Amino acid sequence: MRNPAVFVPHFHWDREWYEPFQVFRHRLVAALDTVLETAEANPDFRFTVDGQMAAVEDYLEMRPENRDRLVALVTGGQLAIGPWLILLDEFLCSGETIVRNLQMGWAAAAELGGSMPIGYLPDMFGHVAQMPQILARAGIEHAALWRGVPGSVDGHAFRWRAPDGSEVRTEFLFDGYDNGLDVLLVPDQIGRALGEYAEMTADRWGDDPVLAMAGTDHNAPDPRLATWLRRASGDERAITIATLDEYIREHVRDEVSAVVTGELRSHVRGNILPGVLSVRLGLKQRMAVAERTIDHAERLNALWSRRDDSPFLSLAWHKIIESTAHDSVVGSGTDETSDQVEARLAEATHAARAVRDAALAVPAALVPSDACLVANPLPFPRTALVEVDVVAPPSGTVLAATAADGSARPVQMISEAPTVLSDERMDASQLERVLRRIHRRELFGRLIDHYELTPGSLVFHLAEVPASGPFDLLILRREVAAAAAHPGEWRVLTLEEARATALVPVRVPASGLAGFRVEPSDRTPVRPTTSAPATAAAPATATDRTLSNGLVEVAIAADGTLDMTGTDGTVLRGVGRLVDGGDRGDSYNYAPPAQDVLVSEPTEVTVELLEDGPLRARTRVTRVYEWPVALSSDERDLRDSRTVPTPVETLVEVRVGEPFVRVSTSFLNQSADHRLRFHVPLPEPVTVSASAGQFAVTKRGLTAEGGWGEYPIPTFPASSFVSAGAAHVLVDHATEYELVGDGSGIALTLLRAIGSISVNIHPLRDEPAASEIPAPGAQDLGMRVENRFAVVPSSTGWQGANAVALAEDFRNDVLVARGTAPAGGQLPPDAAGLRVDGADILVSSIRRVEGDERGPGTEVRLAAMSDTGSTARVTGAFTEATTVDLLGRPLSATPVTDGLELALGPWEIRTVVVR
Repeated sequence: MRNPAVFVPHFHWDREWYEPFQVFRHRLVAALDTVLETAEANPDFRFTVDGQMAAVEDYLEMRPENRDRLVALVTGGQLAIGPWLILLDEFLCSGETIVRNLQMGWAAAAELGGSMPIGYLPDMFGHVAQMPQILARAGIEHAALWRGVPGSVDGHAFRWRAPDGSEVRTEFLFDGYDNGLDVLLVPDQIGRALGEYAEMTADRWGDDPVLAMAGTDHNAPDPRLATWLRRASGDERAITIATLDEYIREHVRDEVSAVVTGELRSHVRGNILPGVLSVRLGLKQRMAVAERTIDHAERLNALWSRRDDSPFLSLAWHKIIESTAHDSVVGSGTDETSDQVEARLAEATHAARAVRDAALAVPAALVPSDACLVANPLPFPRTALVEVDVVAPPSGTVLAATAADGSARPVQMISEAPTVLSDERMDASQLERVLRRIHRRELFGRLIDHYELTPGSLVFHLAEVPASGPFDLLILRREVAAAAAHPGEWRVLTLEEARATALVPVRVPASGLAGFRVEPSDRTPVRPTTSAPATAAAPATATDRTLSNGLVEVAIAADGTLDMTGTDGTVLRGVGRLVDGGDRGDSYNYAPPAQDVLVSEPTEVTVELLEDGPLRARTRVTRVYEWPVALSSDERDLRDSRTVPTPVETLVEVRVGEPFVRVSTSFLNQSADHRLRFHVPLPEPVTVSASAGQFAVTKRGLTAEGGWGEYPIPTFPASSFVSAGAAHVLVDHATEYELVGDGSGIALTLLRAIGSISVNIHPLRDEPAASEIPAPGAQDLGMRVENRFAVVPSSTGWQGANAVALAEDFRNDVLVARGTAPAGGQLPPDAAGLRVDGADILVSSIRRVEGDERGPGTEVRLAAMSDTGSTARVTGAFTEATTVDLLGRPLSATPVTDGLELALGPWEIRTVVVR
């Protein structure tokens, strides 16, 4: 008997893409109306809603009256929903965002009858290594996906294994998520077409039923589908309609011999469209900012605020997760779609920032207004440099930052602000208008300390913290009115107390708070009594062409590149060589013009010393390049002969105590159709790189597996760092990189500017990825393009270089707030929150949770970022710890007396709730 066939009616719903969200939603409502009507009219009909709850939520917002109908179909088994909130691009968000996506999707599905327990990932552009562990630790045993599976899989299923050893049985949609549609093209010929398809793919199925995914993008199945299939079904080939869950659980074998470990980024059975990693740089940067802001907001809210801000945090998370959709943050949509994603990420950041600032305001209320509070979002103590605005000291006066314990640290003066804010001359009749600028005591963003009113002259003296007594605006109005009665010219002068920017070193406890006050130093600084380094760090210094801090050294070459020397003597030469080339590709795939022109040598180089220490040393290198203005208007395989001089500023910085060199690049983009990359040459060629992201450090080679119809360019993503040989680059957003020159260097993409969603004829991709729709905004013309990263020269590998901790330090600045208590009071003592110790431990989340019958608690999610595992020690004000799964369900509880010891296996993700 020939294999039976199981048809899975479904659609794939890109929430926004070549049309903006609301346009697609209008289609969605019509499509789901059809699905509900079809299912209610035919009890044998089944439908799978694409694995994402966003489509369901978007529908019910427009059709709230259909909620009960939808619930009835879910509970009756005709409609499969969940488990995700959105079908995401897994490489362009954090691992924590992936977890929250699953949590929010699962919870939303539970309210409507329950989630499909399948990790359905139909159209993502590759899959992260730890996805099997994420699914398994949420209790999900099966996955189903298409892109990225290697050629070693010759069946329709495999065991997908995460680096920690977790596995999920994975249904391989080897012909895509619409393989059943070709069979349905001629309804009267379904039986014949199905037979031919089954015969062509027989080696894939073995004895299992043929899976026919009957659906595609943005369309409901034909209401007559069930009738067509009943007519085509016969004794020789049984045809069943099922949800994807029913197919996997009821129709196929669980025993699968093929095993694939780690990430799925092969091109062999489908395009993975790697160019999305670098197009529309701004979206990747805004995603990283939003994720960091909500992470900090949750940590501060959990540890320092009693206010329940969960509605704002949920709103922010929802908008972040919506934006991770695989046609959203990737930037492969139209300009109006990308604008919408950018606005949504901004909203998420704003909501999270409000929670963060409100939480920080609670301890700031205990700090005098002439002092500052610093909050450390990371669960380990550190000394951070913060810039603060201070009263400029008189010439020759030394300032120091005094901590709560009386210790003092020297500060570095950065700049002074002008003291004259306005100098105006006016007729006496206009004096009253000046008073309209004053709001109670505020003027020009400062407070009026005092004023001087003499014939023909009114002088305001402003201060951040007034030293004089109360200010009465009504008295001032009366005095000005009397003075204005005498005609004549008046001078109105607004003076601010002399202000300066100071760089202050602050030692902050783990997840903790520390206050300081900057004041004249009239005594020798006292050595801190707690949390102080054992030895004083060497100062940061700089000359015209060198920078050093005793740990790393930088020499600026004549061509503007950097020679860096690390703590262990490792030397990286020529760091920062910029190479600009043409790009005739699209938002999905890079493609060089056939007659490319590479520009790598500047026409002019200038070097400017900005700061020479002792806490921070900075130099700005400006290189001018002649970049072609675009591709030729007549020939896309040729760059235009016209060029535009483009200055690229590179800020090079070393800070006291840091074993890495901070680098920032900035330029005004005036060219179209090009790709710019920053090169980090290696002392010796390598064959392997390693990059960190989504709870893992993934090793990759010099090539990628091809075979489908997409040239396998070996460009890869890095979320927090990329390491190759003796170079380790810390990044602050999802960044595209490639090992170039046969492994002789790392190239980081700073900009990829293109003008179309997809191009019909692409030299490195056989089929269009979408329609050829213009996307001029993806050229970033007239935009200032900025990137920041740091380079660690070290021959000890990424673990020896402590890259996991350094990346967290680099990406997560401390938070600073001005105190709001009366000036002159005592600083409150430093306060510590949760502390986590352990080698290569990543803490991805600390947040408040309601918990179970034990009451509210603080949830901590950790991951062992190594192949040997690690022991994490968690300390703080708690007496009990409960291990929970990734959906928050309790697994085991443990009393705690003196901290919590967690033995984590290799690459293990562990979540605990402490109370």
